Amino acid sequence: MKQGWEIKKLGEVCSFQRGLTYSKDDEVESSNNCVLRSNNIDLDTMSIVLDELKYINEDIAVSEDKKVKPNTILICMSNGSKQHIGKVAFIDRNYGYAFGGFMGLITPKDSVSPKYIYYSCLTSAYKHFLAGIGNGANITNLKFSDLSQFTLPIPPIAEQERIVAELNCLSGVIEKKKQQLKELDALAESIFYTMFGDPITNEKGWEVKRLGEVCKFSQGIQVDLPLQSTEKKTGWNKFLRIVDYTTNNSDIRYVNINNEKYYVKFDDVVVVRYGASAGVVGIKQEGILANNLFKLNHSKDKLNYIYLYCLLSTNYYKTFVKETAFGAAMPALNFNSFKIFNIIIPPLSLQQEFASKIEAIEKQKELIKESIKETETLFNARMQYYFG
Repeated sequence: MKQGWEIKKLGEVCSFQRGLTYSKDDEVESSNNCVLRSNNIDLDTMSIVLDELKYINEDIAVSEDKKVKPNTILICMSNGSKQHIGKVAFIDRNYGYAFGGFMGLITPKDSVSPKYIYYSCLTSAYKHFLAGIGNGANITNLKFSDLSQFTLPIPPIAEQERIVAELNCLSGVIEKKKQQLKELDALAESIFYTMFGDPITNEKGWEVKRLGEVCKFSQGIQVDLPLQSTEKKTGWNKFLRIVDYTTNNSDIRYVNINNEKYYVKFDDVVVVRYGASAGVVGIKQEGILANNLFKLNHSKDKLNYIYLYCLLSTNYYKTFVKETAFGAAMPALNFNSFKIFNIIIPPLSLQQEFASKIEAIEKQKELIKESIKETETLFNARMQYYFG
């Protein structure tokens, strides 16, 4: 323990308030009564997102203690998914919004820095603490009586503020770099529409073909566990599954299969066939295709794979997927509808010119991603130093 630091329970340095309860009948399309819920805390960034706001009847009187306030911490107390229990977001300004009954508000006392308490709720120690509590019959719950028992190091207030300033600086750098990635994505999209126009209206009069006319569809293979390994073995191939296209190649596996029919090449476009990620596309990977994916072997005299990938990343394509995917619990793509999806076919030379521009953007993005990774490593190291 560093000199002058103390170990205290969260309940000693904070007070807690449960959110507003209301019925489904109280919900309206729009009003001045806005309620923040679990989906308004981003699980990855632990920050407020103002998407899918919920509104309730203005006749309902919302007391001030049921509204979020600056320098407090919004926390998810109940959720059907355990991974969302205990997620937090720092309230940096007066939104004037209420928070729902499945949410809670942590209000730090004057003896502690609010942002210091927020950072303590991002630590591995906090996650480990949550892992042992929060069990419910039909919904996972977190009680304030349990939350108040979480222990954390409390340095003098001046040291808290210094720590917060350092962590704010690092997290600010990360956010700025992530914003740069979004701007580069927007640039790539702008280049696409500048060069090729809207693929729906086709104002530039490009040739139009059905996807099935310029691509051959090949579905992946179901692989039993004995044929899978987390280690690369001689003759084994990387197993390409949904996670490879949605979580940055986490949980990599290899399979003892060598069949050209199921092998994905670097310039093949791969599509998620079913599930929550149905329609998601990926390129630049090689290996054996899982049965929840399929590949598009495109006509190379008609299509550049980067152009095709970007075309299948437009809102035109996403709307098509949303309209044609069937099954509420497990959305799946209808192959027959997919094959007759109309796409514009600009001259191959123009597609290749576009691909060169996109490759240049991707190189910039890779440098930024590497910088983000390095800064996140430093941020995590400092968090461990102060809170570990």
